[in-house]
Amino acid sequence: MRHHLTFTCEGDTLAASLDEAPGATGLLIVSGGNEIRSGAHRGMAALAQRIAAAGHPVFRFDRRGIGDSEGANGGYTSSGPDIAAAIAAFRAAAPHVERIIAFGNCDAASALLLHQPLPLDGLILANPWTYEEEEAEADEPALPPAAAIRARYLARLKDPKSLLRLLKGEIDVRKLLRGLSALGKAKPPAAPDSLPARLDQAMAALPCPATILLATGDRTAQAFAEACRPGDIKVERLDSGSHSFAGADADWLAARILERLG
Repeated sequence: MRHHLTFTCEGDTLAASLDEAPGATGLLIVSGGNEIRSGAHRGMAALAQRIAAAGHPVFRFDRRGIGDSEGANGGYTSSGPDIAAAIAAFRAAAPHVERIIAFGNCDAASALLLHQPLPLDGLILANPWTYEEEEAEADEPALPPAAAIRARYLARLKDPKSLLRLLKGEIDVRKLLRGLSALGKAKPPAAPDSLPARLDQAMAALPCPATILLATGDRTAQAFAEACRPGDIKVERLDSGSHSFAGADADWLAARILERLG
């Protein structure tokens, strides 16, 4: 059964949903970007229902300034108090829960790393966000990661139609050369205060077990794979370009989460 509740964070009232189940290990879902707790196309609501049906309670919430929650939206970089308050509210609403595993996709995954330590028993981090704010807001988007460029051009080289389009002048040669030139450039090491470097530091010092899930065709996942070093953290990959694990990919995501919940 699903019911809605509220809890407080630094004086603001936040909205949450609890999918009840008898299990002693619960799942906390942290929304990415500015998504409300139901997720894109209600994907997180569907995931919560699925995990609860398997016996594990699931708690979702809108951080401050998002959806039904009060307060100012400070983005994922200031969401540490929101996550900590949600954990406490989860334990209060489901006192039989002994362990809490948190799941986050995109910048929610990065938030779960950056705001450690948190009173959690494990992390499931999907397609962690590694772009700096100025990169994300730039008028001209940055080039895709080298892995994405290589994969795209390899596919084109294997496609006779693409070669024919090149000969006919239907392909932007300047854009093609810009992409190819990026392959030969060595990527400079990340600055110590950069987001990838801070994520590396957080992963190296994690106080709880973690698993990283990557959709290998997703640009955000590709950027993480190039920029970060998970060390001993287990990384599982899905051959998909779906950032949110939509459609049939939802089966794979749910299976990975249930494995971690035990």
